[in-house]
Amino acid sequence: MKILTSGLAATALALAACSAEPAGNARTAPAASNATAPKPRPAAPRPAAAPSARANVLTLEGLGALRIGAPVPENSGWSMDEAAIEEVDCRTVSSPDYPGVYAIVQDGVVRRISVEGGGDERSDVKLANGLGLGATEAKVRAAYPGLREDPHEYVRAPAKYLTAPDAESGKPAVRFETGADGKVSVIHVGTIPVLYYIEGCS
Repeated sequence: MKILTSGLAATALALAACSAEPAGNARTAPAASNATAPKPRPAAPRPAAAPSARANVLTLEGLGALRIGAPVPENSGWSMDEAAIEEVDCRTVSSPDYPGVYAIVQDGVVRRISVEGGGDERSDVKLANGLGLGATEAKVRAAYPGLREDPHEYVRAPAKYLTAPDAESGKPAVRFETGADGKVSVIHVGTIPVLYYIEGCS
């Protein structure tokens, strides 16, 4: 009996030894990968916006944020000129960003933008074709054929008003004032009848 029992025990041990795999051959779970997903490259910083080359250019549409036929934009720097005589439905506005420039606002919208000179307030705002204060009458006539001529109200000849022929259409048009030296002293862009106003809102 003892011999039988010992034989069974030995057989069991042998089977256990055969079923066990050597430590070196043991299967192990695949190690977690240490590789990480590549990080996206940060977007290149956008270059600072260059100042608009047209910031000081007056067009038939307007000047900067100030647009003919539209209300004065909020927080634009344009405010009512306290020194000017205002009417209920008409006022003038100016901005420290544009010395020598003022606009007439009537019925809540901009009707005219005027560029004028004089002393330290001489404006460097020009039209899109490069004409500005101090341009000769000859250059103005060359750039705008067919200008209508009217005598100046306050300055002796050859001072005059030169108005674009399409002003009567009601669309924005340009009007020049020249001085006694025959050079541009004021440039107006706007719609009639405000385009023809002589003193502010009148």
